[in-house]
Amino acid sequence: MTRTTTFLLAGTAALAFSGMARAADPELTVFDWAGFENQALIEDYVAKYGQMPTYALFGDDDEAFQKVSSGFKTDVAHPCSQMVSKYRDAGLIEPWDVSRIPEFANIAPRLLDSPIFKDEGGVWYIPTDYAYTAIAYNTKEVPKEDVATLQVFKDPKYAGRISLPNNTDDVWSLALLATGVGDWTNVTDEQFAAAAAWLREVHPNVRAYWKDPSELSQLMATGEVLVAWSWNDSIALMRSEGFDVSFQREAKEGASTWFCGYVNFKDAPGSEDKAYDFINAWLAPGSAKGLLENFGYAASNDASMKLIPAEELVKADVSPVTGTLLSQVPIDHAMRQKMLEEFELIKSGF
Repeated sequence: MTRTTTFLLAGTAALAFSGMARAADPELTVFDWAGFENQALIEDYVAKYGQMPTYALFGDDDEAFQKVSSGFKTDVAHPCSQMVSKYRDAGLIEPWDVSRIPEFANIAPRLLDSPIFKDEGGVWYIPTDYAYTAIAYNTKEVPKEDVATLQVFKDPKYAGRISLPNNTDDVWSLALLATGVGDWTNVTDEQFAAAAAWLREVHPNVRAYWKDPSELSQLMATGEVLVAWSWNDSIALMRSEGFDVSFQREAKEGASTWFCGYVNFKDAPGSEDKAYDFINAWLAPGSAKGLLENFGYAASNDASMKLIPAEELVKADVSPVTGTLLSQVPIDHAMRQKMLEEFELIKSGF
């Protein structure tokens, strides 16, 4: 995934900048998505140490992995689920000691249901946040019936007025769902070919492949884009500024869900104690509210989520989805590489 929250100086952005203004703790380096240097997510850490950690920021999961595998040193990083196996296979990370993480028992079990995350060697990944990828649309110009299906992206009515993510995982989740695949853990060659053909058919309609939520928010706010395949945070940003936008998570073919979390690096340069204080601050009950209000995301801590009224979850579009939901769980490296290479060809017009 790719995310940042630098649209207008309101909501998320205001908090992000207030966090950046603080002196950074030199004993903990966090390699994170741009925008996640936000105090609302780790209030307990700041209360204990009087400052934010040092943040190094990235905009894409593949970019982040390339940087650390090339020698960049950090203490913890925030990959999404499908990337964890790459960090493990490269020998870059070590298990977390969950006896030092009191809220670990409250993490939703479905987010740890993989031997990539938890095996006899320990717990390699602490999920912290999740949300959805679905249809964002301009409610003034797009009838709700048009977004009842993912085929809206092929509709000539919206030629040049749609946007898709410049992101392998999200764009393939869309293409697979649109061609009848709701589980991407065992995609056949025929299913892959059908999804690729669908993306090629959609490509001429694409106004832009957005790189981050701020870019998509601006495209939709100006009216250049009317329909997009989006995360929750773009919707949250636009709603905070009063734009007429909605999030269709129940198109007949379905929607996608993803989750992200933190890995703990071997031979890290900073304080191991502070790494645990950081992850404990993220999992603290109060952080779930900050995550929802500033990003439109849900917290992995089920106990924390129960403290938030159900109507707030519905309003933020993180309540349960009743239709098909393609979960972006880890997939075979070879298949993901095939998806990445094919997507580059499609964007180039081949």
